Amino acid sequence: MEARAQGGTLLRRLGLRDYSETYALMRDFTASRDAAAADELWFLEHPPVFTQGQAGKPEHVLAPGAIPIVQSNRGGQVTYHGPGQAVVYVLLDLHRLGYGARELVRRLEQAMLDTLAGYGIAALARADAPGVYVERDWPGGVTEMRKIGSLGLRVSRGCSYHGIALNVNMDLEPFERINPCGLTGMRMTQVAELGGPASVTEVVRSLEPCLLNNLGLASH
Repeated sequence: MEARAQGGTLLRRLGLRDYSETYALMRDFTASRDAAAADELWFLEHPPVFTQGQAGKPEHVLAPGAIPIVQSNRGGQVTYHGPGQAVVYVLLDLHRLGYGARELVRRLEQAMLDTLAGYGIAALARADAPGVYVERDWPGGVTEMRKIGSLGLRVSRGCSYHGIALNVNMDLEPFERINPCGLTGMRMTQVAELGGPASVTEVVRSLEPCLLNNLGLASH
């Protein structure tokens, strides 16, 4: 595990980590932190897992097969995590930063949009469905909107945890076993498919400053 400070924020590189273990660490960190605790961003990947949001509906899990399903307390419906996906958990004191959960969602979406724009990938956010999407003509003559970045948060005592997942270069098939984020028929895409890097490490290198700037952590 690599950790380094950026201003008043601690950036941790956790590598490939079990979801349930990381979820427990996030809850413990948030429950024990005080007003003096530094904010942290955790960059990692997960082995294959479906995660269900607190109010997740079981009918959105269609055919999980052997991939485990873990219930969590984040917002949103079911999603999939797997190797080749850049996951970032944002453990922030929102009182100290001066904005709330809705603004945090906007800033996280913008960080992903800025990162993708750096690769020439035109993406968008939707007011009705958190996350980041790409609408374009796809091979085969299909014009549709596909999802590339997901988002789910929990705020406790003014402090956030959980975060974002940006698809980089992963097996997208497991997303077909669910309605991703509760969106029936939503197909997924990823950075490598759209001409960007196939390396999670390289994408995280671009994503990191976009997160720090958008979250107000660059000089925090």
